[in-house]
Amino acid sequence: MFDYSLLHWTTFLSAALLLNLAPGPDFAFILGQTLRGGKRAGFAAMFGIWIGAMVHVLMAAAGLSAILMTSATAFSIVKWVGVAYLVWLGIGALRSDGSAFLKDKDMTGPRRSPWAIFRQGVFTDILNPKVALFFLAFLPQFVVEGAGPLPAQLFLHGTLVILTAALIEPPLILMGDRLGAALRRSQTLGKWMERSLGAILIALGLRLALEKR
Repeated sequence: MFDYSLLHWTTFLSAALLLNLAPGPDFAFILGQTLRGGKRAGFAAMFGIWIGAMVHVLMAAAGLSAILMTSATAFSIVKWVGVAYLVWLGIGALRSDGSAFLKDKDMTGPRRSPWAIFRQGVFTDILNPKVALFFLAFLPQFVVEGAGPLPAQLFLHGTLVILTAALIEPPLILMGDRLGAALRRSQTLGKWMERSLGAILIALGLRLALEKR
């Protein structure tokens, strides 16, 4: 089972690495949360995105993602729920006074817990039907006849795509935290950081709204 050639692994891992290096909505969300709340927020967002992606891998392995590809209604429902969620998060960030950026423990402004950010990451990824379609289109290219059951092969390769992100995203989060640390000491800058995050989330929502199958 899972008997693949060296060429297979070289091709797949190279593709997975390049895919994770390419800037996209997931990384924009993770970086925005890192600049806003530091490395704890960044890692919470990262793990949330990973769990959301894992849900899509399971759906692809089970064949459920095919529904999004074949049903325009299902695709539209998931897409517009995702758009509404991202825009709602963005508007909330735009309306913030920036106090959530500050590290001063005496500040009484609203703060997002890592658990809340983690949940946002999960739903941000789950509610993006393009992620489901990506896994459904990408993973079958690496299925090898006789190497194992189809669902198991899809699950293995999908999991490895997510694990490859562990080589790239944590170092970037740590760099983003160092950059954001200085910015979070100023409430004025905090307001602009909050508004920038809001703009990123709304832009992601608009980008998703323009997506077609």
